Amino acid sequence: MGKIIAVTNQKGGVGKTTTSINLAAGLALHGKKILLIDIDPQGNATTGIGTNKDDISESMYDVLIGQVPLKNIIIPNIIPNVDLAPATISLAGADIYLMEQSEDSQSLLLDRIKPVRDNYDFILIDCPPSLGLINRNALGCADSVLIPIQAEYYALEGLAQLLSSIRFVQKMFNKNLTIEGIVLTMFDSRTKLSFEVMSEVKKYFNEKVYKTYIPRNIKISESPSHGLSIFDYDKGGAGAIAYRELTKEVLANNGN
Repeated sequence: MGKIIAVTNQKGGVGKTTTSINLAAGLALHGKKILLIDIDPQGNATTGIGTNKDDISESMYDVLIGQVPLKNIIIPNIIPNVDLAPATISLAGADIYLMEQSEDSQSLLLDRIKPVRDNYDFILIDCPPSLGLINRNALGCADSVLIPIQAEYYALEGLAQLLSSIRFVQKMFNKNLTIEGIVLTMFDSRTKLSFEVMSEVKKYFNEKVYKTYIPRNIKISESPSHGLSIFDYDKGGAGAIAYRELTKEVLANNGN
């Protein structure tokens, strides 16, 4: 049964989508079969991994509202060993649909994933930068949450709300949800501020903070615009090295 990891932070611009894509690619390089689910209406994971949105006729919106099964929209081997469940802007209307489902609104995504779950080692969900019902569905179906935090001044802003949302989900409908880990992104080792943020994050999360941090690196920023993971865009660069090490930590924490 594939482990479901929600990659989430309600703050935008923290490297959430970049981490989703490159962790998926890194796990695939270790021979793991991955499903990357994009549930952000912006669809950045969809385009960032090499899909043209104009070619998508059905997306995660159609899956969530029950029009098509998840298996019907999956793009196989978008990169070797990584399948993609794409998103388009139509997903912005899913919150309204979910609000109308009352009691079932928190578990719809899990119901949609169940039929394909055994086909994968890991299922990564790239979440929108919000705490709405789409995000709550991701938390409701996930085994764990991976939280990217930008190594800058406002890094911890809003984190209390995210943790509160996680605790709510644990209490109400997913008592087994855990924090997979915290990864510091856009880390500039030349600045005192990055190390101060790291220290603060470790005070809150202790051993949950990955030893690997993701550096501020132009190649990491450029790679999604080319529809490539960092491993294909800059194989020997600092970004690829960092995501390779993060992948190893994730695997080790999951007994691999």
